[in-house]
Amino acid sequence: SRAAFPPSPLWALPEELLLLICSYLDAQALGRLAQVCRRLRFLSGRDVLWRRIARGCLNSGFTQLGSDVAAGIPVKERVKVSQNWRHGRCRRETVLKWKCKQVASFSSSFLMPWMELDGDYLYLSQAENIQAYHLCAQGTGLQRHPQAIFSGHQEDVCRFVLVNSHIVSGGGDGSIVLHKIHGSYSVKFSAHEQEVNCVDFQGGLIVSGSRDRTAKVWSLSTGRVGQCLHTVQTEDRVWSIAISPLLSSFVTGTACCGHTSPLRIWDLESGQLLTCLGTDFHRGAGVLDVFYETPSLLLSCGYDTYIRYWDIRTSTRKCVQEWEEPHDSALYCIRSDKNHMIASGSSYYGVVRLWDKRQTRCLQSFHLSSPTSSPVYCLRFSTTHLYAALASALHVLDFTAS
Repeated sequence: SRAAFPPSPLWALPEELLLLICSYLDAQALGRLAQVCRRLRFLSGRDVLWRRIARGCLNSGFTQLGSDVAAGIPVKERVKVSQNWRHGRCRRETVLKWKCKQVASFSSSFLMPWMELDGDYLYLSQAENIQAYHLCAQGTGLQRHPQAIFSGHQEDVCRFVLVNSHIVSGGGDGSIVLHKIHGSYSVKFSAHEQEVNCVDFQGGLIVSGSRDRTAKVWSLSTGRVGQCLHTVQTEDRVWSIAISPLLSSFVTGTACCGHTSPLRIWDLESGQLLTCLGTDFHRGAGVLDVFYETPSLLLSCGYDTYIRYWDIRTSTRKCVQEWEEPHDSALYCIRSDKNHMIASGSSYYGVVRLWDKRQTRCLQSFHLSSPTSSPVYCLRFSTTHLYAALASALHVLDFTAS
């Protein structure tokens, strides 16, 4: 009777049971399982089996809160590319060059390109304009000519943000310009007495920071566009600014030339100071970039060569983690995948570093401007590519290359 009814193979089980069994496998075991037969190859590639693995990987598209910011790309493929990020395997390319007007320090607005990624487009500030470039297939290069140009400033664009199909930019002329990407609508208003070093835009409000030692909150509601709601006297030059995801407060990063903390959080509705972050900053340890991961978690970096990770739920006096730039360079910009990975841009030789929050040392380094030296003024990345804007060129690292 046993010969007449041979035991069924494992892969003949119902799919629900097979998925439950396979959910205990790691990436290597799932890869081997895919070599058994066609059914198991299909089954082992299911997103549901790779999500648990992907959440522990670098830049796989999953945030700490579990949301998927790269939906539409198979999770298994993202896990494979994640290994290239971890081991520094990539193809480097200079995709855009521009004439170098002046190699400047952070105190000047010249030649400090800023950029934003939005789907298939990369928005890049060059002098007084912001240009929209369509990314080529596979995301590596850019189309030669910009698809659109957004202008309005009389001097160079210092920084800009792209939110809900709107571009808000601050310029060296002290003005703020609002553009609607799909349409001809634009608004310009005088904002500060000196250059607008930083801006953010959320929930119908703009916050701006300037060299004139003020931060301001602006309305964009109907009939009140460009009306200043609050002026905050920071008593120091404002280099960076960001609105909390809860739209209740905003953080300013200042030059740290006085005796107050360069990181301060202000109430968005009243403009009143809520709290200062940190107590041990040295004079001149200005904060050049800040980035909110969640309403309570934010990253900062600057002249004192440290990346700091703040959790305002536990302490405002001391950060919960910090990483030091190993070559003692100022850090001009940071970005994270809102999970395990941080990318930073240094002030010398176009050095981009990748960090794993679970480790104390730098994970990977890429020198993009040797033998000449240039800061990395801005960087952005997707799950497959990293873009770095230097003083005279835009570089891309393609991590899909094996």
